[in-house]
Amino acid sequence: MSEPQPSNGHIERISEMSGTIPVDSMLNSLTLDEKIGQLFSVPAYGSFTNEHDPGFLRLKRLIRDYHIGGIIFFRGDVYGQAILHNKLQRTAKLPLWVSQDMEFGAAMRVEGTTRFTPAMGVAATGNPENAYLKGKITAREAKALGVHQIYAPVLDVNNNPDNPVINVRSFSADPDLVALFGMNMIEGIESEGILATAKHFPGHGDTDVDSHLNLPVINHGITRLEEIELVPFRKAVNNGLRSVMSAHIAYPNVSTNGNLPGTLDESILRSLLIDELGFNGLVVTDGLEMQGIAANFSPGEAVVLALKAGADKMLISPDEMTAIHELKRAVQSGTISEERIDRSVRKILSLKAEHGLFENRMVNTDDLSYTIDTPEYRAISERIARESVTLLKNDGNVLPVRDVDYLNVLAVALSDDQSGSTGSGWARELRKYHNNVSFHVLDRRTSEEEIDEMRKDAMKADLIIIGSFIVVRSSQPMQIQPEQLEIINELTAGETPSVLMAFGNPYVVRDVPDADVHLMAWSASRSQIDQTVPALFGASHITGQLPIRIPGMYEIGDGIEMRQSTLRYDTPEAVGMSGDSLLAIDMIMQEAINDSVFPGGVVAVMHKGALVWNNGYGYYDYSKTKEISANEVYDLASLTKVVATTTSIMKLVDEGLIGLDDPVQQYIPEFSEGIKKNVTIRHLLLHTSGLPAFKVYVDELQTRDEIISAVRREPLISDPGEEYEYSDLGFILLGEIVEQVSGRRLDRYVRTEMFYPMGMYSTHFNPSAVGGWMSNRIPPTEIDTVYERGLVQGVVHDERAYYMEGVAGHAGLFSTARDLAVYSYMLLNGGLYAGERYLSDSVINEFTEQRSELSNRGFGFDRKSSGFSTAGSLSGPNTFGHTGFTGTSIWIDPDRETAIILLTNRVHPNRSYGSGIGEVRAKVADTVLGSIVSDKEQSL
Repeated sequence: MSEPQPSNGHIERISEMSGTIPVDSMLNSLTLDEKIGQLFSVPAYGSFTNEHDPGFLRLKRLIRDYHIGGIIFFRGDVYGQAILHNKLQRTAKLPLWVSQDMEFGAAMRVEGTTRFTPAMGVAATGNPENAYLKGKITAREAKALGVHQIYAPVLDVNNNPDNPVINVRSFSADPDLVALFGMNMIEGIESEGILATAKHFPGHGDTDVDSHLNLPVINHGITRLEEIELVPFRKAVNNGLRSVMSAHIAYPNVSTNGNLPGTLDESILRSLLIDELGFNGLVVTDGLEMQGIAANFSPGEAVVLALKAGADKMLISPDEMTAIHELKRAVQSGTISEERIDRSVRKILSLKAEHGLFENRMVNTDDLSYTIDTPEYRAISERIARESVTLLKNDGNVLPVRDVDYLNVLAVALSDDQSGSTGSGWARELRKYHNNVSFHVLDRRTSEEEIDEMRKDAMKADLIIIGSFIVVRSSQPMQIQPEQLEIINELTAGETPSVLMAFGNPYVVRDVPDADVHLMAWSASRSQIDQTVPALFGASHITGQLPIRIPGMYEIGDGIEMRQSTLRYDTPEAVGMSGDSLLAIDMIMQEAINDSVFPGGVVAVMHKGALVWNNGYGYYDYSKTKEISANEVYDLASLTKVVATTTSIMKLVDEGLIGLDDPVQQYIPEFSEGIKKNVTIRHLLLHTSGLPAFKVYVDELQTRDEIISAVRREPLISDPGEEYEYSDLGFILLGEIVEQVSGRRLDRYVRTEMFYPMGMYSTHFNPSAVGGWMSNRIPPTEIDTVYERGLVQGVVHDERAYYMEGVAGHAGLFSTARDLAVYSYMLLNGGLYAGERYLSDSVINEFTEQRSELSNRGFGFDRKSSGFSTAGSLSGPNTFGHTGFTGTSIWIDPDRETAIILLTNRVHPNRSYGSGIGEVRAKVADTVLGSIVSDKEQSL
């Protein structure tokens, strides 16, 4: 059944008038009932609603019969709100003025939209541009949803740590900071044609009473208000502020009306806001259903007093029908004039005309999937959340947390609810960065048995992390409850280092002052959690500065800066890449699999310190029965030369234990005669030693000692430094030199010194010996019919390395794409990882720059060649890396801070396969580098 449209004629009349006749003429055409209705905004929930739902029918009746002029949407979802919006607009004679509370972004009320960190977190970033972007994106999404007015930003100065209602909703305890960030957010909102609303005038920051529950009273005089509370409002008004929301707070030492709430007090709205500050915009009441009003005034009395005080828009009356009836009687009795009502209605109609509502009041639902929660919007909101993280204390340099320092971590999610699920997303994020995290929830439903388990895990823990999810909610306690605090104190009483992460209420640190680390995160949203946990492990910069004062502990501006030194897991858009463009990798890999270049593989992309792509493709083999995941362990073949051997030489050079011009004879006596005595470490690294590319050897020699002895005795085929000949033999010797100098075989040395402390847990020689957790993730390489090894899986493919017990300087290393991304980031980060230095920046530059007159190679590392290159055509001239015979490659472009990793088993089932691997490498590289978005393209 189609919805009846009883008022089409009236709609057409008003629409025609708005286009040709001034608002005054439109106003004069309205009845008193219609004018009164325009003053009210009633609540609606933007979720699916059946046509016969009583709440929906009541809304329609209010709009149709009581001429309600506005809707304030509460919680809902994108399509539910848009559809209900259109239904209600079709019901209304005059277009509805739609408003919504969006302090934290549209997601504060609408599921599926972009969520932003609260105001205090935005101020903690120290960048007012972030407030502007928050306002702009929020307004864009609001506009797409048909919202015309946003109830934000909060201009309250939160200078009372015990404030139960404002807290992180305020930008700061510094009035100038509140003004600066507030005005930037207002400008962002209004740049999209949406009306911003500053609240709560004249200031709700210095109270310890929740106005939802009672009437707060602030006893400060006008001098104090001028110095603090009024500063942001005055500056915003002078900057063109167009809408203000009043506060349900009494100011007896400012007002001539005693303890009358500010919303109803002419001394506050008329005298102070309108006359003193010179504000001439729209004044909106805070919700009239709040107990600061409703407990002391009837619905109609509250509206009459609000109008007399200077308010224009009546928000959420507890009984609209009664309020409308009583207001009409007040006009009829002369208690309030119709002219006073006209003044407010004129403002409302003018705003509706300004926003074009008389021409088009409907939401275009077809556009919502393109204009809501875009990757660009998410990237900006996540960046702001990341930049908001504030480190106030780091005793003992607990951060950045490294697995090797804290093998066992206990994480406790502290909550004042009883869901039992608080912090589950936090725990998942922690486990991305640490392999051994035990997790518990401490809330109102936690049993004594569960608390005993916490105690046992605390005894075993090397680090205890408390995640406080006690957020500011109306009628809820702000601090840790005594019984919970007793347990927290017990868990952290010993010598074990502890961390307090405050998600949503920064003042909670007062309850746990002795924690070694205090980390502020401002909100308990999933986005904020995801962008905060990396900071704990050094995976993002920490630059936040405290915008408030925490008495006796921290002052405004406090904050410890810590630079990123660990790989972060993030989205392409977070680091300026296009995820849509990167999707082309899927097709490149699928086409290669279809063409039997390889049965499967993994592609990883690391850009600007973040692993933004790590996906598996295809299968272990051509039977296509076991799919590849991103976590598979591949035989790296010649990537061993750089990841293990060259890196070990770099470290030994850094430590002064090896010199590049050291004669090889210094370590290998067989090089002490003839032209071999002129061979240096430099020659071996540059493949200019004169050694041949390789020798089979294993036809006759099948023990490690025999093969190494043969390589040592191998005659040169050219004078040292005269010719370039890519040689496995030279790197076998380099592996032996590492053992000679360090006293440990190459595998043990590089794992102890590099791989294990860096968290590269899946990087091993002889991975099958590690255990099933490794060997079950290794795709097969060749089916060996020459040396009768059969299916080569879990052991090195290269025959010489195989007979050298799986450990050689040229081959034998296995790893994952993720581990290689960690390795790449360490090189791009100047040798630092997780706060520890593994290599010097100078030695990295020395080894990766061009170092040969005979080739474009660096020391050990290959570099992008002229003409066709498997590093792609878009990579820069300083790109370095290596390829492996089994179908592996790693290319690092330092100018773009990008690493491209491709792992395959292209020699399966035999070496006749995989001839197109070079083209695949180049296509993947060009796709990755082509997905980097320019600064101009990234701008909103």
